[in-house]
Amino acid sequence: MRIDIHQESPEPRKIEQVVQVLNDDGVIVIPTDSVYAYACKLGSAKAVEKMSAIRNLPPKEAHFSIICSNLSQASQYVAPLPQPVFKLMKRALPGPFTFILDASIRVPRIFGKHKKEVGIRIPDHAIPKAIVDTLGAPLVVGSVRWDGPEVEYVTDPGLVYETVGHKVDWTVAGGLGNPDPSTVINCTSGEAVLVREGRGNVVGVM
Repeated sequence: MRIDIHQESPEPRKIEQVVQVLNDDGVIVIPTDSVYAYACKLGSAKAVEKMSAIRNLPPKEAHFSIICSNLSQASQYVAPLPQPVFKLMKRALPGPFTFILDASIRVPRIFGKHKKEVGIRIPDHAIPKAIVDTLGAPLVVGSVRWDGPEVEYVTDPGLVYETVGHKVDWTVAGGLGNPDPSTVINCTSGEAVLVREGRGNVVGVM
């Protein structure tokens, strides 16, 4: 099923419908401030397994990230942050960045496996924020893409629905995505190391 949601002013009734799907162990596709992404509720082992199968990856190799509503919520899933890393995240977020951080003890229990690191996203997009706020829990996410000689990301909601709509429970259409993925910064050493330069403006935050 496809559901169209206003990208700047998400309709609460539609958001509640999406949340019901997530609470029923569903997997959906959502827009972010970079590319479209598969998403499910953090804590739903059944949905994480389904999402791994969609990506053709064993759960242990599926390096999904977590979308949180704000830094306060994100702090529950990461080890205590050095002050420079916290300040960097505060400058960059919300925005198209993924921060790789040391995971807190809650993360292995939630994912059902030992996980030392976790990717944290706080997108600058009203739809994922509204979903997380209404759900009362973060989302587990992985980008929608075609794997070939060069990885291409699917950004048009109509094409997303045609391509992967049959694999998921719902496709949330919320405007065109950006062809560039999030910028990935690894902070597990206590310092910020650029892993992948994407949409996020590294010069502006580092």
